[in-house]
Amino acid sequence: MTTLIPLVSGDQVAFWICAPIMVVLALGMVIARKPVHSAICIAGVMVGLAVLYAAQDAPFLFVVQIIVYTGAILMLFLFVVMLVGVDTRDSVVETLKGHRIASVVAAVALAAMVFLAIGSRVFDGIPAGLTEANAQFGGNIQGIAALLFTRYVFIFEATAALLITAALGAMVLAHGERLKAKKTQLQEATDRVERYATDGVHPGPLPSSGVFARYNAIHVPALLPDGTASELSVSPTLRARGVIMDVENLRRPSDESHAAIEQASAQAEGDAL
Repeated sequence: MTTLIPLVSGDQVAFWICAPIMVVLALGMVIARKPVHSAICIAGVMVGLAVLYAAQDAPFLFVVQIIVYTGAILMLFLFVVMLVGVDTRDSVVETLKGHRIASVVAAVALAAMVFLAIGSRVFDGIPAGLTEANAQFGGNIQGIAALLFTRYVFIFEATAALLITAALGAMVLAHGERLKAKKTQLQEATDRVERYATDGVHPGPLPSSGVFARYNAIHVPALLPDGTASELSVSPTLRARGVIMDVENLRRPSDESHAAIEQASAQAEGDAL
């Protein structure tokens, strides 16, 4: 009696390995409290999905998943996290009335649509597979383009509209109340004049680094017309670190020029007498 060993393909092995990891990372994305951990879980899910595309002989989707989603969109998520702040606590106050109930209803409806779509496809018949599907259009890229811009063009445009709506909704949800009134240009000018009258702070803009100096570098303080160095022209961070060029070397040419001018003026006055 012979025992038949079922043949296992490479895409099945990739699915058995990647699918559990992706499910765990997806749950971690929702459960994690810190936004950075959620972003890392999203990266794992996207990379696992790219591996599944590669195992299914879909090179175009594999490359797009890595470059566009993992490389671009995930970086956008990380930039937003850095701008918002990882230490910011989410407020539990409901700013928009009824948005939690609407979110739950929308999530249940989306899950029902996904299960119905998968169930109808599974019970109606076995999927043809990517090999047969790509053979109809002459390749994976050609097949995706044909389906997106012919049969599913309206769904494709509707998805773009939904993404724009989601971006606007995110901005509305993240909108915070203004704590203080924004100063106008007239108020800024008035405050600068008051600081000049009370503290002696110059009302004009700060001098740029390297002005009237021999080197135009960020660590080189600006020289005022009288030859003195302006500390305001150098970043406070550089001043704290002590990476400022020696002021004496910068001021020496100006001092020599002023000395030469004074000597020439004194000599001219002596000749006139």
